[in-house]
Amino acid sequence: MKSAEALVGEYLSHLRVEKGLSKNTTSAYKRDLARFTEYLHNQSIEVNELTTPLMAEFVATLRGKGGPAPLAESSISRAVVAIRNFYEFASKEEGFLNPIKEFAPPKIPKRLPKALAIAEIESLISHAVYEGDLLSLRNVALIELLYATGGRVTELVSLTISDISKLGEEETLTIRLLGKGGKERIVPVGKFAQESLDQYLVRVRPSLLKERRSDALFLNARGGVLTRQSAWSIVAKAAERAGIAQDVTPHSLRHSFATHLLDGGADIRVVQELLGHSSVTTTQIYTLVTIDRLRESYASAHPRAKA
Repeated sequence: MKSAEALVGEYLSHLRVEKGLSKNTTSAYKRDLARFTEYLHNQSIEVNELTTPLMAEFVATLRGKGGPAPLAESSISRAVVAIRNFYEFASKEEGFLNPIKEFAPPKIPKRLPKALAIAEIESLISHAVYEGDLLSLRNVALIELLYATGGRVTELVSLTISDISKLGEEETLTIRLLGKGGKERIVPVGKFAQESLDQYLVRVRPSLLKERRSDALFLNARGGVLTRQSAWSIVAKAAERAGIAQDVTPHSLRHSFATHLLDGGADIRVVQELLGHSSVTTTQIYTLVTIDRLRESYASAHPRAKA
């Protein structure tokens, strides 16, 4: 029987090479499985000796029982799924029955995405501009594209110049996004985002390159590729200057993109395609947001909505 560490190494390689999972997803699995293999080692348990009660005990440690600070229920749920998937792989590799095949992760209450109001989006964009600072044109282009495409931050900072093209008779600007599992999608870009992107490409990007060559779309001040962390910082600082009370992240713009499209009457299947969701079930959470807004508007405006 191979050690837990050896099997985890093979499994992570399987996820990267054969499943094509993103670096972020693979890193999350690696952290979850590292905690689990440490637990197995401390309990002197071989991989094939795990039982449902032992798995339940491990979950209890994740909630803080006799160990470090507790994890959030969402993190525990992800860890259980990661371990269960690992065991599906390991049991086939080593020829034993998966002892936790039916072990269910904790149920997470549905949390509705927090969408910004359109006025807040406009304020966010306007406060990304610094007087006389050309880098702010890059920041505006980034925020405009996050909202215009609904792209994940990793997808946006991974964009290259060759991912931008114009299609159709009207030469609509489109961007090719590479989503989870290497799944590609083409997303149109609206007028405001296109103008901001043009400003950045003409006035800023060449000066950042300083005669060097790079196909990366978004560059940092040194001409390197803009990182995911820097993109988060750009959005957060613009939100702070705009005086927006709630925490604003690149994902807030993705939520806002989906919610505003559905509010405007877009078909949910179209929104699913634009977001790169593999299942429409994932997209349906945004319909709950719009239903709540309808309910609030009805309750406040209809003369006979209240007793």
